[in-house]
Amino acid sequence: MPVLSTDTTTAAPQGIASLRPTIAAHDHMAVAGHYGAAHAAFRVLEAGGNAVDAGVAGGIALGVLQSDIVNVAGVAPILIYLAERDEVVSIAGLGTWPAAADVERFRREFGGHVPSGILRTVVPAAPAAWIAALERFGTMSFGEVAAAAIRFARDGFALHQLMAEIIAEHEADYRKQPEKAAIYLPGGRPPRAGDKFVQADLARTLQFMADEERKAAGRGRAAGLQAARDAFYKGDIARAIVKHHRANGGWMEAADLAGFAAEIEPAVRVRYKQYDVFTCPAWCQGPAMAQAFKLVDGIDLRGLGHNSPAYLHVVAEALKLAFADRERYFGDPRFVDVPVARLLSDDYIRARRALIRPDRAFPGLPPAGELGGRGGAEPRPSAAASRPALDTSYVCVVDKEGNAFSATPSDSSYDGEVIPGTGLVPSTRGSQNWCEPSHPSVVAPGKRPRLTPSPALALGRRGRKGREVLPFGTPGGDVQIQAMLQTFLNRVEFAMEPQRAVEQPRIATYSFPDSFEPHGYQPGRLNLEARLPRATGEALAALGHDVQWWPQWIWRAGATCLIHSDPDTGLLSAGADPRRACYALGW
Repeated sequence: MPVLSTDTTTAAPQGIASLRPTIAAHDHMAVAGHYGAAHAAFRVLEAGGNAVDAGVAGGIALGVLQSDIVNVAGVAPILIYLAERDEVVSIAGLGTWPAAADVERFRREFGGHVPSGILRTVVPAAPAAWIAALERFGTMSFGEVAAAAIRFARDGFALHQLMAEIIAEHEADYRKQPEKAAIYLPGGRPPRAGDKFVQADLARTLQFMADEERKAAGRGRAAGLQAARDAFYKGDIARAIVKHHRANGGWMEAADLAGFAAEIEPAVRVRYKQYDVFTCPAWCQGPAMAQAFKLVDGIDLRGLGHNSPAYLHVVAEALKLAFADRERYFGDPRFVDVPVARLLSDDYIRARRALIRPDRAFPGLPPAGELGGRGGAEPRPSAAASRPALDTSYVCVVDKEGNAFSATPSDSSYDGEVIPGTGLVPSTRGSQNWCEPSHPSVVAPGKRPRLTPSPALALGRRGRKGREVLPFGTPGGDVQIQAMLQTFLNRVEFAMEPQRAVEQPRIATYSFPDSFEPHGYQPGRLNLEARLPRATGEALAALGHDVQWWPQWIWRAGATCLIHSDPDTGLLSAGADPRRACYALGW
């Protein structure tokens, strides 16, 4: 691939294009936010499973290997490309507030905030999402795809550096509950990188689901998968969750769990040059990313120059416009009329794009577009900083048939409570709701939070060996769609190989209300990775951006993973971000 910049402040060392090689293969490929999860997915592919089987295996493994930021009982939004049908579907791996949830209590007792702990728990969605994917589009059993996760939990694994740092940073939170401290502070202290980290209760929970499946397998694969699901949502695991909530002032009841289903629905689609780009619907921030894609599609990005001040300014301003509409309109579509079609319409995008000034940054959050409907109050600057989101990972897979899987499993363990005997911290995603009555994502019984995890998948031209497929995603909270947009542009606009595309230095704006409690807002804030030239930061500051510098290779800038398939040669190539423990494996 051509070298597109000779700027020695951003280029890799002379003689190489990236810190790691772009992994290439012709049969199948798996990439994940932890090398062990990539290995779990790859083993399933080698055993004959398809992309869905492998993706689910990697996703469940992430809930063990990164249980500080991903939980087996968390969230798992999923996109799946079905090559034979040339169709992309979304699985809504996001739970609802319990029926007893009471926003007035948050206003009355917690100053209008959703507090840490048991009261921010929503229904765990990941198990239902993984099993729905297997049942509809997979070929293997739950026990087969969960085998690696069970082994990692039962036998332990070598703790990686970032997980050790996050546990140590939140030691006081882990000490709040004895059962949680027993898991995450073994021997009474935070574990160190390289320590063997065992989660015996979590292993037994996953094994119980697999055992229940095996007992029902005589009635067929579907009956077995249903038995595994029932073990979680109606059986012993559900009873343990309800018992703990009743004993500790939580809201979760048996009916909340038993009535949950992960909805399978069409994905949101936009066009970016020759690509169709897909996201999950507006219960997550995916359509805001789609809007940002369309906003920059009408601008000569190549002419501006990769990572030039003018280029980074345009990207930041487009993202701020998308975040303004996200703040005004996005909430659970079952409760709120989110005007996605109008937000993504060509006429609306042209009008919004015209607001981007090449000579001046918006001083804060731009005004949202006027499309009617409800919206939050004008955001106010907050003393609360936009905190780094510690809550997500990612996995993507492409198999030999051209099917693709893209998922962003999530949920942290430090801000919730372990259900005794299970190793589970049910989803704390209620942290992404508001208590203001006018906000489209205000807390309500049965409602879903406005989720930041948002996988993506792009489809390009057809060739002799199928369709060009590009699943991609990252952790990072509000930084997710920012890192994903920049990585995609690196690949598509500037023809970078996948590994080089994920390694490029990034920016991130914080000029909007943070999606997480306490919803901090820092008007004008723009963070730059230190590998960008100081002159670039000075030029952006001159345009009105409040420039702040990140260290080089900081994990807060996201950790993008992607796979690209060449439709003419069948070559699969992958990028795995070295900012975290990401890795790619292919054959």
